[in-house]
Amino acid sequence: MENKIHLSSSPNFTKGLTTQKTMAAVLIALLPECIAGVVFFGIKALITILVSVVSCVFFEWLFQKVTKQKIVISNLSACVTGVMLALVCPPTIPWWMIILGAAVAVIIAKGLFGGIGSNVFNPALTGRAVLFISFPAVMGASWLLPKTASYSSVQMDAISSATILSELKAGTVEKIDFLEYFLGSTSGCIGETSVLLILISFIFLLLIKVIDWRAPCGMICTISLCSFIYGICRDGSFAEAVNEVLIALLTGGVAFGACFMVTDYATTPVTKPGRMVFGAGCGLITFLIRKFGGYPEGVMFSILIMNSVAPFLNNLKIRMYGYGKKGNKRADLSKISMEFDLSNAKMREQNSESAEEKSDEK
Repeated sequence: MENKIHLSSSPNFTKGLTTQKTMAAVLIALLPECIAGVVFFGIKALITILVSVVSCVFFEWLFQKVTKQKIVISNLSACVTGVMLALVCPPTIPWWMIILGAAVAVIIAKGLFGGIGSNVFNPALTGRAVLFISFPAVMGASWLLPKTASYSSVQMDAISSATILSELKAGTVEKIDFLEYFLGSTSGCIGETSVLLILISFIFLLLIKVIDWRAPCGMICTISLCSFIYGICRDGSFAEAVNEVLIALLTGGVAFGACFMVTDYATTPVTKPGRMVFGAGCGLITFLIRKFGGYPEGVMFSILIMNSVAPFLNNLKIRMYGYGKKGNKRADLSKISMEFDLSNAKMREQNSESAEEKSDEK
């Protein structure tokens, strides 16, 4: 009988949490945002979500078929990419444009890098970035007003010329209803408007241990601190500083990015300190772009920039096996050399004694 040795990469011990189960949990967490998006923006949002999901699944199947890889669309990762891509796009986006974004997300940002787990950049954000740079007028110039907004008519054809972030950057905002932004009755991307629902999704994913709290908290704390300092330095008023923090957290895609984007397994650091620094970097870059950059929003760019340095952040803490659970210090090379030399000397001595014994016997 022929003995076969099967080798596999780590991890070699699992808790039964498969990729399919993880992606299913994320889809469940995204469900409230999908429902709210359809309630706020109507049939246009539903069509965008469905077209995005179907396109992502099709392009993943097609790419794996053409490259003669194993078809793994059943792991639901393409569905997650499709839902996320749709939720970070405006409800007015044309159907052919969302298909183009899906192709970029699945084929270029994911497939060409080796598939799930091997991609460097977040696929959904990469697809959105290409659309945003290629079609800025569609992606950021006009927004659909939700029918639940107090300042809009009940007609679903109402178009807002700009989001609150654009108006803030232009200095045309007089008063902000923070409750409205917390609940989601504002213009914006399909799944980014309701901070309340995103918070519920975050707690759900945290409780079932699908995501880690460090990167999201690092992002939220950093952008809050920077906004508070900015408010103090600009007006010297505590109330104005708190106002700046609320604006930073309740507007745009900060909440959605912190919950669903900076917690992505493949594109964020695996070490705990690395995740904290990753989230802090996202928060800092978002703040800088919003306040001093040419774009009103910076979440997408900040996460993609930090995706590129995520592998280096894993070096912030290295657990050395054999040095205990908390062992993260590299062993002294001189001690290793000394131990190695003593071990070799002892082995040579034992071999010498064995040779002498055999010689005496002869």
